[in-house]
Amino acid sequence: MTATPPLPSDPSTPPPPPASAGSAAIRVQNISKSFGDNKALDDVSFDVPTGSIFGLLGPNGAGKTTLFSIAAGFLRADAGQLRVLDIDIDHVYQLQGRMTILPQDASFQKNVPLLEQLMFFRRLEGSDPAKAKQEVLEALEKVGLAEYQQRGVHALSHGMLKRLGIAQAFLGDPEVILLDEPTAGLDPQNARQIRDLVLDLQKSKNVTTVVSSHNLAEIQELCDHVAILDHGKVRACGPVEEITRSSLMIELTTSRPLLPADCAAIMDIAGITAIDDRGPTRYTTRLSLPENRSADEVLNEVLRTLMDRDVTPRGVSQGNSLEEFFLSVTGSNSTDSVVDE
Repeated sequence: MTATPPLPSDPSTPPPPPASAGSAAIRVQNISKSFGDNKALDDVSFDVPTGSIFGLLGPNGAGKTTLFSIAAGFLRADAGQLRVLDIDIDHVYQLQGRMTILPQDASFQKNVPLLEQLMFFRRLEGSDPAKAKQEVLEALEKVGLAEYQQRGVHALSHGMLKRLGIAQAFLGDPEVILLDEPTAGLDPQNARQIRDLVLDLQKSKNVTTVVSSHNLAEIQELCDHVAILDHGKVRACGPVEEITRSSLMIELTTSRPLLPADCAAIMDIAGITAIDDRGPTRYTTRLSLPENRSADEVLNEVLRTLMDRDVTPRGVSQGNSLEEFFLSVTGSNSTDSVVDE
């Protein structure tokens, strides 16, 4: 199931006012955590801007799940401080109703109607029955599950279960939402639906959402900021557009396979650093631009070179690649290693 932060038996401190616009919704300061001899997090620091959709990426064992668990109050850091909405996570009970978490392995009671389950969670957060029912019905409508409100989760597909988890995470008025692998195991169509849901709910709720995902293309499409962890350390953090500025690429589809001489001619173009074969007639060229050249100039020269060699470009696109940047800062050989740990 999704989770709200754990509460003590008698929380006496009143909740503080909402975080101010432009501040950091989450502030991670010099966080370290070890499990025996394994240092899962090593002096990790970064800010999650208020109102952002923030992506958390890293290879296997990078420390993402450990960091999520500390932010949720499920684990205690060995050193450092983590603040959510300017509240030290040691006082996580003050975040009741203000922060929600969707774990990767979220589950629900099999034989309890969806309406009753979600109403129960809202009642735990202090909502009265009438308001809780209205909020749940609206949430189920938004995620396309209104017709299943009186049915149990046994009637739902895997994709529907993911939507149910998203509905619960966005219930009420949370200011911070943590989503751990929200599209894991979904086919492309269902994954697209989940991404669209997150974007739509983000706009309507104006919350700060942190998404952990192994899908680099998904993070680049969904998130405006990103942090990359590797071996427990932050390798990069900032707006996606800024940190990928140095990782330009051109995708090409050609009328015939490129010969070694064709590839050599492209590599002679100033600014081209590599050309990768992605299929019989599909190629990716990577760029590192000199100060006196633009990406458009390099693209035009690539196209002229191809035409001069009797190769017709049948598809061309250019952009910044989070995948290329990720591989460059982590030293990974394959994005297959990018799983959430």
